[in-house]
Amino acid sequence: EVQLVESGGGLVQPGGSLRLSCAASGFTFDINAMSWVRQAPGKGLEWVSGVSSGGRSTTYADSVKGRFTISRDNAKNTLYLQMNSLKPEDTAVYYCVIGRNGAPRGQGTQVTVSS
Repeated sequence: EVQLVESGGGLVQPGGSLRLSCAASGFTFDINAMSWVRQAPGKGLEWVSGVSSGGRSTTYADSVKGRFTISRDNAKNTLYLQMNSLKPEDTAVYYCVIGRNGAPRGQGTQVTVSS
C-alpha cells in the first residue's frame, strides 16, 4: 500500500521558515518523480514544486520560486520542502504526491503564516 506521510507544518510569522518532510513507503520511491502541492482554504489544489527521481532536476511555481527548495533523500525514502520568506498567501495544507499530477494520499501538513 502506498503511503505518504507529511510532517513539519505549523504556525509561523511572515518572513519565517519551515521545513516539510514526506515519508514515503509502499512503492519504489527512487524511480519516481515527486511533487509538493498545496490547498489553501476554499481553493483547489495548487502544484508547488517538483523533483526528478534522482533529485537533480527541480521545478517551481512562480509564486514560490526563489523562496522554496525541494529536495529528496532516496536512501531514506523522504521528500523535503524548505520554505523560506514565508508569506500569508502560503497558508495551506501541503501534500506530497507521486509525479506531478498524483493525488494526495495522506492527511497533509498545515502551514499557517500569520502575525
